Amino acid sequence: MKTKYKLLSFLLTLTLVFSLLLSIAYAAEQTLNAYSIWPENWARPMFEEFEKATGIHVNFIRFSSGEALARVIAEKDNPKVDVLFGGPVATHIAGIAEGVFEPYKPPVFDVLADRFKDPDGYWVGISDDPLVFMSNEDFLKENNLNPPSSWYDLLDPAYEGLMQMADARTSGTAVTRIFSILEIFDRDEEKAFDYMKKLNKSIQVYTKSGGGGTIPVGLGEAGAGIFFIVDALKTQQEGYKVVVSFPKEGIGTAVEAIALIKGAKNPELGKKLIDWASSPAMQNLLSEYEINFVPAHPDVDVEPSLAKVLEGAANVFPIDSKFAGENRKRIVEKWVEEVLSQ
Repeated sequence: MKTKYKLLSFLLTLTLVFSLLLSIAYAAEQTLNAYSIWPENWARPMFEEFEKATGIHVNFIRFSSGEALARVIAEKDNPKVDVLFGGPVATHIAGIAEGVFEPYKPPVFDVLADRFKDPDGYWVGISDDPLVFMSNEDFLKENNLNPPSSWYDLLDPAYEGLMQMADARTSGTAVTRIFSILEIFDRDEEKAFDYMKKLNKSIQVYTKSGGGGTIPVGLGEAGAGIFFIVDALKTQQEGYKVVVSFPKEGIGTAVEAIALIKGAKNPELGKKLIDWASSPAMQNLLSEYEINFVPAHPDVDVEPSLAKVLEGAANVFPIDSKFAGENRKRIVEKWVEEVLSQ
C-alpha cells in the first residue's frame, strides 16, 4: 500500500513539474524583445496594454535614436531584439540602407497615408511629432521677450549660452531639427550651416536625448530649447512654467515608426506588436495616457488640447523622410565637424 501511495505521489509531483515546465515554455514563447526609442514612461504603458490585449509580454530597453540604430546595426548578424519601436522615421530609413529590417505590411497598411508607410513595408508610422520652440516664462519676462516666433529670434543675444537642445550624434530630435533648418533654407547647406553656427553660440549644452533639456528649461536653468511637441507638452503637464511657440518660417514634423528586425527570433510576435501599434487599438490610448503624439491612423482623432496647440502653428511641414534617411549620416557628420567643433 505504501509503495502504491509513493508511486501516486511521485506521479502527481512529476505531473506538476511537467505542467510548470510547459507554462514556462509557453510564457517564453509569448515574449518578444524590443528596443524602444520612446521614453520608458510612454513605452511601458503601451506595452502593458499590448500584453493585456494579446497575452504577449514585451521585454524592452530604451535608447535614443542614434544609440538604437547603432545597436541594431552592430547586432545585425545575431539580432537581440525583434522590433524597433518608435523614433523619427529617418532612423528607420537609415536602417533600411544597412539591411537591418524585414518588410512587413500590417492589416492597416492600405489605410495609412503614404507618408506613414514605407512602400515596401520596411516600416510603418504609428504617430506624428512636430517640433516646437519651448521657452521658460520667467526668462522671457526678465528679458522683455515675446515667445520666439522666428528662427532668427533664437539668435537674440539674450539667448546666448542659455539654450538646451539635443545632440545629433544620439538624438532623432536633433536630426529632425537639423533637417527642418535645411528645409527652411531650401536645402542650401551653406546657408543652413551658417545659421546653425550662429545658433551654436546660444547653446548651453547639447543633451543626449531629445527631451533632455526640457526640465532645465522648466526650472529656468536654461531659457529655451527646440523639442518635439510630445516632450514640451509633458513639461507643461508636470506644472513647469513654459510656453510653446512656432516659427513663422515653418518647422518640421517627423513620423514616429515601428519596424521588424531582420532575423528576429520571434518574428510572428513582432508582427503582432506592429499590427497593434499601427492600429486604433494603441493609438486611441495615447490621449488616455496624456502622450501628446498626433495619431497616424486616420480613424483616430487628435486629442483636443493637442489640436488646440497645433492651431497656433503657422507652418508645420513633414520632414522628407527619404531625403533625411539617405543623408542622415553625412549631415550629422558635417554638423559635428562644422558646428559642434566650434
